[in-house]
Amino acid sequence: MDGPSAIAPSAGFPPIARADAEILILGSLPGRRSIAEGQYYAHPQNAFWRIMAELYGVGETYDERCRGMIEAGIAVWDVLRQSVRPGSLDADIRLDSARANDFGTFFERHVAIRRVCFNGLKAEALFRRFVLPAVANRALELVTLPSTSPAHASLSFDDKLRKWRRGLRDD
Repeated sequence: MDGPSAIAPSAGFPPIARADAEILILGSLPGRRSIAEGQYYAHPQNAFWRIMAELYGVGETYDERCRGMIEAGIAVWDVLRQSVRPGSLDADIRLDSARANDFGTFFERHVAIRRVCFNGLKAEALFRRFVLPAVANRALELVTLPSTSPAHASLSFDDKLRKWRRGLRDD
């Protein structure tokens, strides 16, 4: 079998979340490195964990990082549970094969979430297309933040950090 149809769908991870989370950070779908390592934002040049360390003091190991996010009241997940994605770029996501995560059940179990922050424009676009119509009755503040991906190099780390701080914090 040749061509795009021969590519197996990429599958996402379960959320990092506790029932009392107040903020949800959404990516689009894990890239190849993340899938290979079974960790959100595993690419060493992705600024996500570095930003979270600056803002919330999350640890160095993946388990410490996950615990730090949970303790900060922040859930981490992706909009899609699966899609054909030939590469790691968001532009590679094939929308015809995209399947969203079950946000109805997620929001039923995480009733304190009022702010959804998107890690980049693609996550926001996917959420608006595949999820928002089904959860339109929830009062959610939607905040789009610059992608932490190394492919989004138009902003410096300090600029990304400043925008993420503003988007995640109330102060």
